[in-house]
Amino acid sequence: MKPYFVLIIIAIFLFSSCENSRIYTIETDYGIMKIKLLDSTPKHKENFIKLVKEKYYDGLLFHRVIQNMVIQGGDPDSRNAPPDAKLGIGGPGYEIPAEIGVPHFKGMVAAARQGDILNPNKMSSGSQFYIVQGYPIDDRELDVIEKAKNIKYTPAQREKYKRLGGAPMLDKDYTVFGEIIEGLDVLDKIAAVKTDDFNRPLQDIKMKIY
Repeated sequence: MKPYFVLIIIAIFLFSSCENSRIYTIETDYGIMKIKLLDSTPKHKENFIKLVKEKYYDGLLFHRVIQNMVIQGGDPDSRNAPPDAKLGIGGPGYEIPAEIGVPHFKGMVAAARQGDILNPNKMSSGSQFYIVQGYPIDDRELDVIEKAKNIKYTPAQREKYKRLGGAPMLDKDYTVFGEIIEGLDVLDKIAAVKTDDFNRPLQDIKMKIY
């Protein structure tokens, strides 16, 4: 094999590696958050990449904010939505098969979905996602969740929930497909905003993802 063939193969490998470890920026008036998509959820990863390329999320709102739990966005009906609009049911017209497995530590990005009665297979929304804020979880609460959900956390996972926090009550029910690698302070700022009775921020929080 000639040397330049080797260089071409190396270049293709490096490009492929970059493609497989996608990092995206969520821009808001409160600052930016950087998301790294997980290779363990390929269907969700592929869909998110597709929507970002289409600029699907640009101008949409974080329409649901619950402090110490999650901030949620991605509803196409939230674009230019009036203040009294009830949001949270819109999407691109399809769902994604569940790829459940990764725990809900603080900063994890997961797909929203309909409840079990309408959605027993836990299919994910095609576009709506949430970012976990949560709170520090102690061993006692983790013991209760393990028993209730038939989960066994590793010592490292327990330590992370205790140190960083999260929302383990959502584990085994929703697909986590990414994580915030920069901008947890921005997550906290958004989670602290004032909301109405439906958890919609009183002042619109728009996103742009690239």
